[in-house]
Amino acid sequence: MTLPDSLYRELEKITGSAGITTDPEELVCYSFDATARSFLPDIVVFPSSTLQVSKILELATRHSVCVTPRGSGSGMTGGTLPVKGGIVMVMTRMNRIVEIDTENLVARVEPGVVTGDLHRAAEKQGLFYPPDPASSAFCTIGGNIGECAGGPRAVKYGVTRDYVLGLEAVLPSGQIIKTGVSTAKGVAGYDLTRLIVGSEGTLAVVTGIILRLVPLPEAVKTMSAVFNSMKTAAETVSGIIRESVVPRCIEFVDRASIDCVREDIDLDLSSDVRAILIIEVDGTAQTVAADTVKLERYCLDKGASTVVIAQTPAEAKELWKARKALSPALFKIASGKLNEDIVVPISRIPEMVARIESIQERSGLTIVSFGHAGDGNIHCNIMYDKRDKDQLQRAEAAVDELFDATLALGGTITGEHGVGITKQKYLSREIGDTELAVMKGIKKVFDPGNLLNPGKIF
Repeated sequence: MTLPDSLYRELEKITGSAGITTDPEELVCYSFDATARSFLPDIVVFPSSTLQVSKILELATRHSVCVTPRGSGSGMTGGTLPVKGGIVMVMTRMNRIVEIDTENLVARVEPGVVTGDLHRAAEKQGLFYPPDPASSAFCTIGGNIGECAGGPRAVKYGVTRDYVLGLEAVLPSGQIIKTGVSTAKGVAGYDLTRLIVGSEGTLAVVTGIILRLVPLPEAVKTMSAVFNSMKTAAETVSGIIRESVVPRCIEFVDRASIDCVREDIDLDLSSDVRAILIIEVDGTAQTVAADTVKLERYCLDKGASTVVIAQTPAEAKELWKARKALSPALFKIASGKLNEDIVVPISRIPEMVARIESIQERSGLTIVSFGHAGDGNIHCNIMYDKRDKDQLQRAEAAVDELFDATLALGGTITGEHGVGITKQKYLSREIGDTELAVMKGIKKVFDPGNLLNPGKIF
């Protein structure tokens, strides 16, 4: 978009010369995310305070310039891409853990805090922040809030929205608002906090967060169950919860996933292996010991060929290695992938697995499935050759089939990646016209000029 000549100078007065850039190389660095799509911004700013964010947004609104908030850029649906140019507002300099309140079990943090850093800081105080997206080593709390991130532990502990008590945020007008509470309960007025969480940066820019913490579990035990049938593994997942054990994680990897990382993991796996479940339980030492025995027996009774129980943290890390190594390893199969994060009711996982296998057969492409089976969240990666237009068309058709099958089973097209730009055309398959109109109305109230992260969701 065409920016006023004076805008750069006015922004520089707000951020200082070190907090703004138009250098071509820097612009490129903030033009893409994990989708590998790219849109070049006109200016990148790095605010260091709520007041700076407020002044930048007020200035942008006055000049009718788009602003795209951004954390570490690890999103999977293009939510931080400046599709209409303008200003990219990078929040990583606002990265303080302001307080960990051990008496009231809350943390006060800024949006640029890396999620893994908060995990470690809380654990040093004997506390626990459960949400753990796969990118926790570099993703930020602000980004997690934008997408309502989850992770493997969501089956027991829930997702980001379940831990956000209150927010400080800035509206596109530059007005600073405070939402929610710092207490365990609070129902005064509409719940603006939950409205902003998961809104993909389209309603307000979050500058401060109050997070709920829980006591750190006394003990954790990790195990893997190996299956020679994907169907049996899927049926086992849907039955574990019925056994009165709620693990904090039930992850699964399919045969294609296993083949990708077979050389990287220290597990003796035969060619007959079709799926692995990684199961983790936590709680008191006594409860964990009992649950581990119960789960081992259940998996073997359901048809697992082997169950391996980690006896040390190092062994547990080795069991997780296959899952952690998957995303980069997928490109051994093909140069391109369409990564979708569908969710179905836990009881429908076996049906969904069967439908994915049918879609794979019809498309002639490899579909790699893994993910958070404990809450029905399956990450389907449809692999294709980027140089082959026919394969791309077949991959896109496979996504259509995948979403249709997911919705037919009572599921949703996205569990934690959001809509962004990559899932826009599918949103109306899940959300009705009236509901979409209400959502667009909410967007207009917050952002009447459609300047904050435009082109996303709708």
